[in-house]
Amino acid sequence: MSVIAVVKPLNELDKTLDDASELCHEGLFSEAITLYDQILKTNPDNLDANIDKGVALQNLGKFKQALKSFQKACDLSPDNVTAILNKGTALHSLGKFDDAIICYERALFLDDKCAMALAYKGMSLGEQGKIQEALECFKSALQIDNDYDIAQISKEIAEKLLQSNQDMTRKNS
Repeated sequence: MSVIAVVKPLNELDKTLDDASELCHEGLFSEAITLYDQILKTNPDNLDANIDKGVALQNLGKFKQALKSFQKACDLSPDNVTAILNKGTALHSLGKFDDAIICYERALFLDDKCAMALAYKGMSLGEQGKIQEALECFKSALQIDNDYDIAQISKEIAEKLLQSNQDMTRKNS
């Protein structure tokens, strides 16, 4: 009988997570957050609920709150690449590019083939005006996944920026 009692809450939890995920796919982020909060009220250490709530918050532009969810997820699972990447994206959105880069480098330490971490690191470097370094990150991401749209588009933008800078330098010489 105790086995059934243990299995039933897990099934309810899984269903609530699935329902929340479906709401996110439909763009109903506030409603999804309500479900994630229900899960976290009874199970505050649920890694998936913390990460997914953070993603929903990010989609609503609530970056500080999202960062708190991602930090909780990182505290629960310090080597979880998804939590680390999402923490980095929240930091990036808050303009904390150095801190975001630290997250991306941590993700790359854990998974050196993480094209997403390379591309996101490149975007943070680009925001800092480090276009050549950003370009190298985008190229590295594309070597891992040559169909990665974010890396390809960002690489093209970085190349155009570098070309424009070179053209301006030649004009002013």
